[in-house]
Amino acid sequence: MLTKSAAIVAFMLLAACGAKRDLKPAVGQALPVAPYGRSDRPNAEQLLTVLPQAAPGRSVELRQRSEARTDDPFDLPPQ
Repeated sequence: MLTKSAAIVAFMLLAACGAKRDLKPAVGQALPVAPYGRSDRPNAEQLLTVLPQAAPGRSVELRQRSEARTDDPFDLPPQ
């Protein structure tokens, strides 16, 4: 019983230690240089933003039932 309650208290303390605040570079460190062709230097929030090219949305519908495959003109036998 005592170990169970100690584990719960330890878990609660561990869960409470996360702080939400703005990201800043470590002391003595700087953000990376500006990308080639860009005049301004992006901040930490802009660097962490995922671009649509990096994580595109899914545009293919999943099949709901079996269907016969169509003929593939590029599926050629080896020569």
